[in-house]
Amino acid sequence: MKLTDILERIKTIEQNLSNPAGKNIQSLLEEYKRLKPLGEKIETFFKIKKEIKEIEDMVKVEKDTQMLELINKEMEELYVKKNRIFEEIKKMLIPRDPNDSKNAILEIRSGTGGEEAALFAKDLMKMYLKYAEKKGFKVSITELHETDLGGVRELVMLVEGKNAYGNLKYESGVHRVQRIPVTETGGRIHTSTASVAVLPEWEEVQIEIKPEDLKIEVKRAGGPGGQHVNVTDSAVRITHIPTGMVVQCQDERSQHKNRAKALRILKARLYKYEKNRKEEEIREKRKSQIGTQERSEKIRTYNFPQNRITDHRINLTLYNLQGILEGNLDELIQELKESEEQEKLKEIEIEGN
Repeated sequence: MKLTDILERIKTIEQNLSNPAGKNIQSLLEEYKRLKPLGEKIETFFKIKKEIKEIEDMVKVEKDTQMLELINKEMEELYVKKNRIFEEIKKMLIPRDPNDSKNAILEIRSGTGGEEAALFAKDLMKMYLKYAEKKGFKVSITELHETDLGGVRELVMLVEGKNAYGNLKYESGVHRVQRIPVTETGGRIHTSTASVAVLPEWEEVQIEIKPEDLKIEVKRAGGPGGQHVNVTDSAVRITHIPTGMVVQCQDERSQHKNRAKALRILKARLYKYEKNRKEEEIREKRKSQIGTQERSEKIRTYNFPQNRITDHRINLTLYNLQGILEGNLDELIQELKESEEQEKLKEIEIEGN
């Protein structure tokens, strides 16, 4: 990649915008808005490089010792500034996940550990609900299956808000807990797991669902929510016939609203299905694995006796387990974002820097 190519592209866009006949103005404006700050940073970088070259030429002819000292100090400062701006440019060149700004579908399922795993899954549910509240996200629990002791076997929630997926996507994987269960009489520490899956909500224009491919059933809603839930047939169950996927929703009084939410969940799942299918094709062609959000190994351990939480992906340990469970996930998520950014920076190569 050449930085001069980016400046040339900006110049071309400016010319096209000044003569818009037959051109996609909206697309050009979006690209210009994205590239313009990067272009300004690149121009600053080239300006500093030019200043360094001029000072280097001065050093070659300057004889005065004091003057040389001042010149060398100025050149040293320019080199520091040049390197800093170059790193900023590289960060701006990191490809952004187009799904980051979308709403998120968050799913929790209890894993190994029986009733204790279900109780841990409920703790995770509470953690994400508190985190969403702190971030100003709107949450709808569209599917919830509980155990007799109040644990969560399976949960699906829709999290709506700017960058909901971009923040929550790092939670995908197997979460492990180490603690003395409420059901344990001998005081022994048990290890249990729960899995979390986070999907971006997929817009209607991006994935097509044919009406003839859907089997839609309605029934009276059950569970908490007041007397109204048993009065009308408001609960909706949708089956996608080609894939066999089933989604149900009963958290709204209106059958129409439950149907709309269930369709949103279904679209997100179909997106994941298509994404995984394409990734499998790429794997076959390249004969190598392509990284996805799915992780069979544990990503995080919650150790209650030591008030410790460890994220195994970045080898980060924090002794603030209770704070994390109260929804204070920002520090953890920021560390994961920075780690991902550093990995992507290694892949960026710039010519002529």
